[in-house]
Amino acid sequence: MLSGFTLVRNAVKLDFPILPAIRSVLEVCDEVVVNVGKSEDETRDLVASVKDPRVRILDAEWDFTKKSAMLSIETQRAMDACRGSWGIYIQADEVLHERGARILKEKVGEWDRDARLEGLLVKYVHFYGGFDQIATSRRWYRREVRCIRLGRDIRSYQDAQGFRVGPNARKIRARPTDAEMFHYGWARPARAIQEKFEISRTIYPWGGTHFDQQQARGFLEWIPLLREFMGTHPTAAREWIAARAHDPERLIGPAHFNPEHLRYYISDWIERLTGARVFEFRNYVLV
Repeated sequence: MLSGFTLVRNAVKLDFPILPAIRSVLEVCDEVVVNVGKSEDETRDLVASVKDPRVRILDAEWDFTKKSAMLSIETQRAMDACRGSWGIYIQADEVLHERGARILKEKVGEWDRDARLEGLLVKYVHFYGGFDQIATSRRWYRREVRCIRLGRDIRSYQDAQGFRVGPNARKIRARPTDAEMFHYGWARPARAIQEKFEISRTIYPWGGTHFDQQQARGFLEWIPLLREFMGTHPTAAREWIAARAHDPERLIGPAHFNPEHLRYYISDWIERLTGARVFEFRNYVLV
C-alpha cells in the first residue's frame, strides 16, 4: 500500500495549490492523509471538495508557540496516520508531475527489498515570480526526500523540509529518481505572498527584519540565475495556474549585482562543467 500525506492551513487565504497537490499524489496513492489545521478561511471545505474516498482529513489545532518545529510536529501527525508501507510527502505549495508520480510508484516496487533504502529523492523545479521562470542557484535545493518508508523510526525534521532517523537524527539513506516536484510557493499572486510574510514572522521570529523588508518592498527581490522554464507543468496544476497567470502586482525588482552573488555564479559554472554542486546541503546520504 502506498500512502500520500500533507498538511495545510489557510489554503484559501494563502492561495496554496492544495487541490492540485492532493490530486497529483492521488495518481498513484491508495490513500492521502491531509492534516488540516484550524483555519481562518474555508480550507477544510476546500479539501473536502475532493470527492475521493481515498482522502482522509485529520482535523488539528496547530500550536504556533512551537515556532518552526510546529511544521515537523504536524507533518509527523499526518505521517503517523498513514497505513501504507511507503509514503509520498507533498507540501501545500508543491505539485508532483504525473510522470514523477509513476516513477516513484515504480521505484518503490523495484527497490522495496533493499533494506538499506529508507527514502527516494525527487528533483525540484522552483518557480519564482511567475510560472515561466525558475530559480536555479544553489541557494535553492535541487533534490529532497519526498518518498519514505513508513513504520520505521523516521521522523519529520526541524521545519519539515526533510526527514531524519532515530534519536540521534541520523540522515536518511536515500536514492535519486527522475521524479520532478514543482514548487509554486514563490509564484503565487502577490497578495498571497504578502500574507505568507505575516505568518512567517510567527514561525521564524529570528527572520523578522528580513520579512519586514520584503513586505515593505512590495515586490520580490531579484535573485541571480533565474532561467526561463522550458518544460510542461503537471496536469493537476494547469487549471490553477491558468487562473493566476496574469497578476500585475506580482513583480520582481531590478537586476543588480551584489558581491555575494559571485559564489552562486562560480558554483553554477562548476556544476555546468562537472555536474557537481559544490557546498550543497543534503538532508540525506546516498545509497
